[in-house]
Amino acid sequence: MRFEDPAATAPPPGDYDPFAPQPPFKPRRNPAKRWTAAAFVACFSMLLGTGAIIYSGAPGLASQLGLGFGGVETPLRFMDKAVERRNPAGGGELFAVSGKVVNPTGERQRVPDIRVELRDAKGALLYAWRITPEVRMLDPKGAIDFNGAKLDVPGNVRIVEFTFANEIGG
Repeated sequence: MRFEDPAATAPPPGDYDPFAPQPPFKPRRNPAKRWTAAAFVACFSMLLGTGAIIYSGAPGLASQLGLGFGGVETPLRFMDKAVERRNPAGGGELFAVSGKVVNPTGERQRVPDIRVELRDAKGALLYAWRITPEVRMLDPKGAIDFNGAKLDVPGNVRIVEFTFANEIGG
């Protein structure tokens, strides 16, 4: 047997640290940091992919996801649109719109709200409102009438646009 003197192998008194690890030392790794970094990379990749799909114009994807942008993809069409201004007896000016929504397909279609946008000669939006249709499902080759009116809209309206509104936001 061989005897080793602990005083001979001890570090000098000025460099001694009783809490220093004994060699061979491997620092501990924190797996939570790695998992957090992986989660951030996965989340960023998914957001980037979703943005690319929406940007590329996947038909109606934005409205199906419930986002407030992107048009409603529907085969429904507007027909016989009419716009008129009236002066009711109570005063003010009444701006009235009417028309038909037609289903040219052979299948029943859901009828979204109708959005009426009033624009000036340069195309700037002055006023907008929604018209809720009387019927939400339209039979094949069917049609429904719609009408709506607002009081005291701006006087410089030159363009009236009819679109189908998104379920959320627009």
